[in-house]
Amino acid sequence: MSQPFQLRDYQTQAVEASLAHFRASDDPAIIVLPTGAGKSLVIAELSRLAKGRVICLAHVKELVEQNHAKFLATGSSAGIFSAGLSQKNSASKTTFASIQSISANLLEFDVPASLIIIDECHRVSMEESGQYQKTIEHFKTLNPKVKILGLTATPYRLGSGWIYQHHYHGYTRQGPDSIFKKCIFELPLQHMVKKGYLTPPIHYDAAIAHYDFSLLTESLDGEQNTDDIALNELIHKNPRVTKAVTEQILQLSQDRQGVMIFAATIDHATEIAGYLPVDKTALITGKTKTKQRDALISAFKAKEIKFLVNVSVLTTGFDAPHVDVIAILRPTQSISLFQQIVGRGLRLSPGKKDCLVLDYTNNGYNIFQPEIGEKRPTPDSVAVQIHCPECDFANTFWGRKDEEGNILEHFGRRCHGLIDSPEGEHQCTYRFRFKRCPYCNEENDIAARQCQHCAEKLIDPDDLLRSALNLKNNKVLRCSDITSDIIWKDKSLKITYHDEDGLTLSETFRFNYKKSRQAFNDLFGRRVANASQSIEFDTLEEVEKFLPYLPAPDFVIAKKQKQHWQVTERLFDYKGPYRKANELN
Repeated sequence: MSQPFQLRDYQTQAVEASLAHFRASDDPAIIVLPTGAGKSLVIAELSRLAKGRVICLAHVKELVEQNHAKFLATGSSAGIFSAGLSQKNSASKTTFASIQSISANLLEFDVPASLIIIDECHRVSMEESGQYQKTIEHFKTLNPKVKILGLTATPYRLGSGWIYQHHYHGYTRQGPDSIFKKCIFELPLQHMVKKGYLTPPIHYDAAIAHYDFSLLTESLDGEQNTDDIALNELIHKNPRVTKAVTEQILQLSQDRQGVMIFAATIDHATEIAGYLPVDKTALITGKTKTKQRDALISAFKAKEIKFLVNVSVLTTGFDAPHVDVIAILRPTQSISLFQQIVGRGLRLSPGKKDCLVLDYTNNGYNIFQPEIGEKRPTPDSVAVQIHCPECDFANTFWGRKDEEGNILEHFGRRCHGLIDSPEGEHQCTYRFRFKRCPYCNEENDIAARQCQHCAEKLIDPDDLLRSALNLKNNKVLRCSDITSDIIWKDKSLKITYHDEDGLTLSETFRFNYKKSRQAFNDLFGRRVANASQSIEFDTLEEVEKFLPYLPAPDFVIAKKQKQHWQVTERLFDYKGPYRKANELN
């Protein structure tokens, strides 16, 4: 049967990329499309084209139903296996299933599948006992060559990083081992907006007294560990803020069609709803009964209700194109969640020109470039571009800038560039941050426990500090700064380390001795200006102009040698439990 709907150009490209990839490889792959880009149409077309059995997985019934409906529009038939939708059809050639239902009933699926499609695939846990892993292993047992394709708008998980390893544009992603090996197609949000496929977001400066969620030391709901008690305590201290914010939302949405408000807790959401028109407001939380929730959502989609307040729900699998105001009144350190929330208001709809995004929480994310894939290391971190001094790949890392926009520092570890070689593609080996092996002198990731070059066990920095603190003839200095002094007559460089209380330790590098010169290069030369330049210093004249850019270690350990202290260790990029200089609460 001919295809009754017309795919957009990028949807066709995504389908073609999938076909090309799976003709050449059995490696699991992902497609990245922004929220509102029509992933369900890509899923429908790929399911239609597949010659064998297809299993389409999603984590909520709304997505199962939505993807099934789009597939039916191709003119083909398919089954649904979802307890939430009261259907359990396991015999169809193409089955749309909720992961909860299928993972609990795998024995009913004894026919091999040729293709497994996972919607919102960033939710796939790496744990072997997880529902997705259990389901995938079951179908791999039936067919070891089953193709696995994931689709998502946000290909990363907070705390673990990117969910794939290689990108078709020629770079790698840092993260744990994942079932997905390669991103085979990606479309940026900015492209979608520019081409008119999505509604332009207007990021409104909602600087009217907002909640200072930075007072919370932890995060919220998976992204954060803060419980409702701490959030409620903070919010209840500022009742006037909630009222003022709600009044502003009312004012700014007077001429708008649909308003979604994302609250921090149930108490918070209840308070917000209390300031909104009763006959035009609905409140949905995780405790809302299914029938009531479905009725409220239907009323909202029919525009019978204008304001929809929710807590930790409706971030995925919710489609109400007329939404043109998104108000964020909850904190999150998850870039993925922020994208999902904003995406609720970007679909096209008649009479809709743009979507107002009101962020009252100082999340500070760039709507068009939040794709870092890891936790923001400092509150003032922004996305920065850092070129690799070896392969010149333009990496995107978290970093800090001054008021003029100059990069002060970045937090990248290793270059993400992919390099072609006769042996195939491999990741560029350049490291911006590293731990040197004391046995072979090679560089390793700062979190490595074993040298990847000689396999020797690497010394743990916490063990070093713990041991040094317990020995009388050792001194540990929390380094807050360094000063340097060139002694020209001796051809040497004296480095003095200062702690926050004014104590010092010092050591001298003699440049007329190869071993001492190499030690300086290993410690400081490779780390000059955040390791953004690969420099090997041969003379003090070369070092002199770079003295202001020499990095300070976080800790310095010295051992007593008769009448003086000899520096034995310098710990850079320390990430452990001991407090670093100037980090007093």
